[in-house]
Amino acid sequence: MKADTELRFAQAKKHRQALFKKLKNNSVALLSAATLKTRSHDTEYSYRQHSDFYYLSGFVEDQAMLALIKRPAGNKVVLFCQPKDKTKEIWSGILTGPDAAVGQLHIDEAWPIGELDQRMPALIDGSERVYYSIGQDAALDTRVSMWVNDLRARTRQGARAPVQFEMLDPLVHEMRLFKDAAEVKLMQKAADISARAHCRAMLAARDGLYEYHLEAELQHEFISSGARFPAYNSIVAAGANACILHYIENNKPLRDGDLVLIDAGCEYEYYAADITRTFPVSGKFSKEQKALYDIVLKAQLKAIDAIKPGVAWDEPHNITVRVITEGLVELGLLKGNVKKLIADGAYRDFYMHRAGHWLGIDVHDAGSYLKGDKWRPYEAGMVTTIEPGIYVSPDNKKVAKKWRGIGIRIEDDVLVTRNGNRVLTHAVPKTTKEIEALMAGRQ
Repeated sequence: MKADTELRFAQAKKHRQALFKKLKNNSVALLSAATLKTRSHDTEYSYRQHSDFYYLSGFVEDQAMLALIKRPAGNKVVLFCQPKDKTKEIWSGILTGPDAAVGQLHIDEAWPIGELDQRMPALIDGSERVYYSIGQDAALDTRVSMWVNDLRARTRQGARAPVQFEMLDPLVHEMRLFKDAAEVKLMQKAADISARAHCRAMLAARDGLYEYHLEAELQHEFISSGARFPAYNSIVAAGANACILHYIENNKPLRDGDLVLIDAGCEYEYYAADITRTFPVSGKFSKEQKALYDIVLKAQLKAIDAIKPGVAWDEPHNITVRVITEGLVELGLLKGNVKKLIADGAYRDFYMHRAGHWLGIDVHDAGSYLKGDKWRPYEAGMVTTIEPGIYVSPDNKKVAKKWRGIGIRIEDDVLVTRNGNRVLTHAVPKTTKEIEALMAGRQ
């Protein structure tokens, strides 16, 4: 655990050094820690640090502020955090404190958070530009305004207030888009844990159980593997519930003859996995289920195969649209010319979302999808999901009854490499044959 913590802080230092190169001289970048969120009355949700703050500090306590100060004479990193407090530590856990934070976080200075308003004007004095998440945090907006006004009021005493304010997010988010070897290692760990969890859920599925029983299997594998939390609310959708894209009630029974769509991944050391598999409760796909499943699988495999440096981000999506539309026409769920159906968006009755998103510290990770007014090309170090699906609404009277209520999605996490790609989540069975073989081993 100590080695993991030291690596976390070393990674954050590396990220800060990279960010300093992007900041203009005589500037300061400010980041505020996440706040505790109330669950009910006087209880809080488990604390989760703001992703950008974590990326640049590795620090996981609330009530903290990070300042990165760039001057021609050199750079300085200053943290404001909670002071040591024995009474508070008895109730809520050990605090790092400013003294220990300097060495642990590899920073220059640390001060009690209570001294923030007193010390920050002096730290930003002389900065021409302030970078921060403008408009994203009302409390920080107010404080920055207060600090700047304090300096403006003292200009005749030689104070120099910043005159330019710029969003920090685009700089940090562009950095977060590219994962280094240490980050990929964490994402692979998250993927491996999540893969075992999906297999565990498949093996547990039985007629008469409830969706939440499978959610419990996922949680068991996550937590017992050192990933205390899912990266997002787990989707366990049986039968027609699979046609609800972000279904999270997870409280309906499993029935033989139905499919179960599970979209779930753990968060390991702040890095997310995101996997979807769809499988039959009985362990055997019906003819109609298999026909639709094979279309989705074909679309996903072709899309993944296309991912490599230089390919536009939307190309895999376009591939999935084409393959799914062709398949639906072949089965008779859509009728007409494939090109015209695509141009008219007819496929959206069955496939209404994009084929993927960036993945990293956030499950829908930071980073632009465009370069200028065009889709950006893939580059080595990016991680994306590929997750096509077909969802036949139970209310769709345009298709035969045998198709209605079938929802299928298949999702994997894909790392872009120098020469192509690597699927991080390959350990979960994906073909109908592989899924049926795994489920045949149920006790």
